[in-house]
Amino acid sequence: MPIRARRTRILWRTLLTAALAALIATLMSPVAAQGAAPAPRTPGESRPVYSYEDAIRESVWVDIGIDGDTDGKADRVAVDIVRPRELDRTGRRIPVIMDASPYYSCCGRGNESQLKTYDENGDPVQLPLYYDNYFVPRGYGYVAVDLAGTNRSDGCVDVGGRSDVRSAKAVVDWLNGRARGYTSRTGGERAKATWTNGATGMIGKSYDGTVAQGVAATGVRGLKTVVPIGAISSWYDYYFAKGAPLYGSGPDRLANLVESPEARARCGAVQQRLIDGAPRSGDWTPLWSERDHVPDADKVRASVFVVHGMQDLNVRTKHFGQWWDALAENGVDRKIWLSQTGHVDPFDFRRADWVRTLHRWFDHELLGYDNGVDREPMADIERAPDRWSTDRVWPPRGTRAVQLRPAKGAAPGVGTLGTRPGKGTETFTDDPRLSETAWAEQIDTSTPGKAGFTSKPLARDLRLSGSSTVTVTATPTTRTAHLSAVLVDLGPDTIRDYSAAGEGITTLPERTCWGASTTGDSSCFKETRAKTADVDYTIFSRGWADLGNWADAGHGRPLTPGKPYTITLDLAATDHVVPKGHRLALIVAGTDRNLIEPPADTPTLTVDLARTSARLPLVGGAEAFTTSGAVVPRESRLDGVAPPRRINPVPGGSTS
Repeated sequence: MPIRARRTRILWRTLLTAALAALIATLMSPVAAQGAAPAPRTPGESRPVYSYEDAIRESVWVDIGIDGDTDGKADRVAVDIVRPRELDRTGRRIPVIMDASPYYSCCGRGNESQLKTYDENGDPVQLPLYYDNYFVPRGYGYVAVDLAGTNRSDGCVDVGGRSDVRSAKAVVDWLNGRARGYTSRTGGERAKATWTNGATGMIGKSYDGTVAQGVAATGVRGLKTVVPIGAISSWYDYYFAKGAPLYGSGPDRLANLVESPEARARCGAVQQRLIDGAPRSGDWTPLWSERDHVPDADKVRASVFVVHGMQDLNVRTKHFGQWWDALAENGVDRKIWLSQTGHVDPFDFRRADWVRTLHRWFDHELLGYDNGVDREPMADIERAPDRWSTDRVWPPRGTRAVQLRPAKGAAPGVGTLGTRPGKGTETFTDDPRLSETAWAEQIDTSTPGKAGFTSKPLARDLRLSGSSTVTVTATPTTRTAHLSAVLVDLGPDTIRDYSAAGEGITTLPERTCWGASTTGDSSCFKETRAKTADVDYTIFSRGWADLGNWADAGHGRPLTPGKPYTITLDLAATDHVVPKGHRLALIVAGTDRNLIEPPADTPTLTVDLARTSARLPLVGGAEAFTTSGAVVPRESRLDGVAPPRRINPVPGGSTS
C-alpha cells in the first residue's frame, strides 16, 4: 500500500477513535442529558443539569432478614427514593447518597425539624434536608431509609443494635443486587435497583450518623464513604462514662420516642430487652458490645468524613476521638471538621463552605472525579466564631502525650499545675448542685466542692490536639463516689455560646436556597449566624467515672471507705489553643451537674497528689509547655457563680 494511502487510513482511524471516545465520554458523564452541554474532558464537578421537578419519586420495601416483631415474617424497611428521570431513559447507572434515620416521622431532621410527606398514592413528596434537592439534579440518586420500627417500616427499634444496622446495610445490599426489595410493604412484587451502580455514600447527623458508622463497621461492599456528623461510636459511652450514668434513663426511652404507633404496640419484648440489657449500674453487658463500633474499625472499607462540635454535650466528643484513632490505626482514608458549636450540623454553622466541600467529597468518592479534595488538608478546625484553620494531618505531626502534675498551692483546693510531681493531698466534698462552670468560676477561691490546679501564665500559645486522660488516686469516705476531671483555659475570649439555645447558632428569618425545589419540597432554608459570648474562661475538655470501676472499666463494685483507689478518666477529644498569657487549669471534683448523675452517697474524697496526673496531647511535646514567672493580678482572678448549662439528652434533639 502506498505510504500516502496508509497515512490517510491511519488519520481516519484516529479521527474515528477520537470521535467514538468523545461520544462515550459524553454518554457516561453526569452532565449528559437532553439539551445539556458536553462534559469537560477531565470532569471535576457534577453539574445540575437534570430536572428535579420531573425526577422519579418512588418507595421500595427492603427485606432485612430479621423478624424483630416476631410476626412470622421478615421485616421490611421503607426506602424512599428520588432519582433523575432522564438517566432512567439512557440506562446509565448512578451512585446513591443515603440517610437512614429513625426521626422521619416522630421528630424531624435539621434545624427546622422537617418530616417526610407523601402524596395520595404514598409516593414521597418531601424528604427532609437539602441532599435530594442539591444532588439529584447533579446525577445522583437519593435514598431516605426509615429504620426498622419507625415511620413506614416493619420491625422494632433496638437503638443502635442489630436491627438498626441491618436496616441500612440491607439497603446497601439491595442497591448492589444482594438483597430483596418489594414494591409494597406486604406484597410479593419484586423491585430491583437496576438504575444504580451500587456505589453508596451514607450521611447523617447524630443517630443517623451513628447508623452510618455501624454499617461501615460491617465492611459491606458498595459503601464507598460515610459522613457521620455528631455521631455515636459506642452506645455505652453515650449513656455511661466508666460506670457513671450520663443520663437518668436508658435506650428504652429513646426507642419509645422514635417508634411508630404500630411498633410500640407489638415491640414490648424488645423494649424489655433494652431495659434488662442496660442496667443503671453502668456495668458493661452484651447489649453494649453489640452497639460498640470501635472494635470493628478494622473492617471499614469506606472513606470517612467526620464532623463534630467540640462543645457537643449531647454526643460527647469522646465518640469521634476513639473512632478517629481506631480508623487511623487501620489506615482508613479520612477527613475531619471540628467546630466550636454544640450538637449542630455544619449546614447551620458554615453553610456555603460545607455544601461546596460535601459536593466535592461525594464527586470524588462516588463519581471518581479527580478534583483534588483528597489532597487537601485533612482537618478544618474552628479557632474562633467563623474563623477556621487547617492541618495537613490530624492530630498534627509533632503531637506528643505530656504528663502534667497537680501540686499544692498557698490555699486549700487552689493548687498549681506543672511538670513536677506534687506532694500531699487535697480534699473536696461532692456537691451535686455544682457544675463545671461553677468550679471554673471559682478556680482561684478555696471552695469545698472542688480541687483546682492552675499553671502560671503561658509564655507562648499551647495547643492541645486529640484525647487526654487524667489519672486520679482518691480515698472516699463512702461506698460510692463519682469523679469529674475538667480542663479549662483561663483567660478572656469570645466563643460560640454553646450553652445557649441553638448551641452556638442563632436562626434567622431569611432563607437561602441550595438546589432545586418543587411545590412540596423546597430547597430554601433559614439562614443562621454565630451566637457568641464573651467569657473569662473556656472549658474545653471533660471526663467522668464511677470510682467503683477502678479495677474494671466495665464493672463497678462497692468502695471501702478510707481505702485509696486509682482510676483513669478518659477526657473528650478536642483541639484547643490556650493563648499566651492565659493559664491552663485542671479541676478534679465529684458530680458535674447536668452532665452526670450523682452517686448514691455524698462522699468526701482525698486526692493523693503524688499519684495524680494529666496526660495531655501537646503539639510540640513537653517543650511547648512553657510558663512565665508573671503573677496573676487579683482583679483578673475568677470568682462567682456560673449559670447552669442546658443539656439535651436525645441524640438528634432539638437541633437534629
